[in-house]
Amino acid sequence: MDVVLLIARVLFVFLFLGSGFAHLTQTDAMAGFAASRGVPMAGLATRVTGVQLILGGLSVLLGVWGDLGALLLAAFLVPTAFLMHAFWRETDAMAKQNEMTQFNKDMALAGAALAFFWVFVQDPGLTLTGPLFSLG
Repeated sequence: MDVVLLIARVLFVFLFLGSGFAHLTQTDAMAGFAASRGVPMAGLATRVTGVQLILGGLSVLLGVWGDLGALLLAAFLVPTAFLMHAFWRETDAMAKQNEMTQFNKDMALAGAALAFFWVFVQDPGLTLTGPLFSLG
């Protein structure tokens, strides 16, 4: 089962690593979108979250304090869902549906990140370090 969990980690972090690098290489465009959604200090926020996504993704992928990495990803996803994908503010039906889909995706991924947190704390399998946190 350790191999299955490793495959799941690889598939899970693929999105975050790509997005993190985009935050750092396409900062102006991404910060412009964030600013349009009311994110304060959008340029800085885009850079910080880019680093957060890369560190969290690599942590989960490599199993270097994967529990911390999973929390970093969840801590990105929940605020992002509410700040960037506030579907309840949309008046256009198509835009509302799109934002609701993105909101639900972020919340589902946050749930998966928390599940990975639990797995890393319990029995992380193929990792480079043990967990940073303890639940017991």
